[in-house]
Amino acid sequence: MGVIEAHGLTKRYESTLALDGLELDIPRGEIYGFLGPNGAGKTTTIRLLLGLHRPSSGSVRLAGCDAWADPVAAHRHCAYVASEATLWPGLTGAETFEYLENLRGGCDRGYRDTLIERFDFDPDKKIRALSKGNRQKVQLVAAFATRADILVLDEPTSGLDPLMEAAFRETVTEARNRGQTIFLCSHVLSEVEAVCDRVGILRAGRLVDEGTLAQLRHLSARTVEVNFAESGVDLDPLRRLSGVEVAVAADHHVALEVRGEMGPLLAALTRMPVTTIDSREPSLEELFVIHYHDGTGRSSTPEQVR
Repeated sequence: MGVIEAHGLTKRYESTLALDGLELDIPRGEIYGFLGPNGAGKTTTIRLLLGLHRPSSGSVRLAGCDAWADPVAAHRHCAYVASEATLWPGLTGAETFEYLENLRGGCDRGYRDTLIERFDFDPDKKIRALSKGNRQKVQLVAAFATRADILVLDEPTSGLDPLMEAAFRETVTEARNRGQTIFLCSHVLSEVEAVCDRVGILRAGRLVDEGTLAQLRHLSARTVEVNFAESGVDLDPLRRLSGVEVAVAADHHVALEVRGEMGPLLAALTRMPVTTIDSREPSLEELFVIHYHDGTGRSSTPEQVR
């Protein structure tokens, strides 16, 4: 049984189908990346998971608790970081931490102090005086210090500089190693690629693909660049190979798109005057573009991944 489970999760706003039969089964100790451009249904999914909106149909269970039938029990297992921090401007960071601790009924104060130092945060400043990045640090420190079973993180590194992004990656990896489950929505695809165990890609309210990066890459083309010692090499033996497509051929160079095993291609290349071979798997950004088109032939850009 997953720590986060959604079955047939559907949400309709009047004539708009925002989420259509979403299925999730996320086990303990996994970082799950949830991707999709603006309007794909990610925010709706988070609201349904947290019980902030009622689904049109379907169910959600968090750590075995029904998110609607017993929301108080479900929320005891969760901590949430919003994409935009809404905090109390008149409180200091330290007062905010204390207030949130009292609301929850406790936290790991020692670990909180560690996180305050790791994120280079001054807890004595009032919230109104903090930058967007520092307000985000308040949320991150407070959420991770709960040691909650489930962390729902929506654009958690928004406003953070590269050093603090590295601190976040260290912290989220620690959480996974402790057995916490992390549901991560982020438009920073390099971040998702670096920390997530599995990725789900949402399109128009439907989960169009899901798996580890290795699984997603296996279904996509690998780019192979080959340079030859001479021009005019006969490429027909390559074109006849199953799963191999000649994308570009010019003079001493050929670029191939390869799906499936590399063995037959390498065997064929041993009979050609090859000087260099460069093989590259698709990045998460490229996988996203492959799996997400807006129906007009245009692919979503990384900036649109929200």
